[in-house]
Amino acid sequence: MSKKNTARPDGLAYSTNKDFFNDFPAEEPGETLPKEKQKLRVKLDTKQRAGKVVTLVDFFVGTNEDMEALAKQLKTKCGTGGSVKDGFIIIQGDYKEKIIAWLKDWGYILTK
Repeated sequence: MSKKNTARPDGLAYSTNKDFFNDFPAEEPGETLPKEKQKLRVKLDTKQRAGKVVTLVDFFVGTNEDMEALAKQLKTKCGTGGSVKDGFIIIQGDYKEKIIAWLKDWGYILTK
């Protein structure tokens, strides 16, 4: 017995029609949690980066604009590049300890 796809009522999974209209409502970004309630995690990563080390900040809950603003502050403080991608703040280089200290100074007290 097969299970029916409940994602769309008409059962359509893929369309090559250029005029296809996605009738699902766009997700509204939630409000940004206060700094005291953010449970940020900072870790180092080298996966698929040709051996280069980057520092990742994960579990930010809030709007993309607020995440971009935090990323900009961190990039400026570290004096390096970075980006926001797939829910992560990516900072080029090994700045884990410094970022944790800065975030705690800025009021993100649940940061690890």
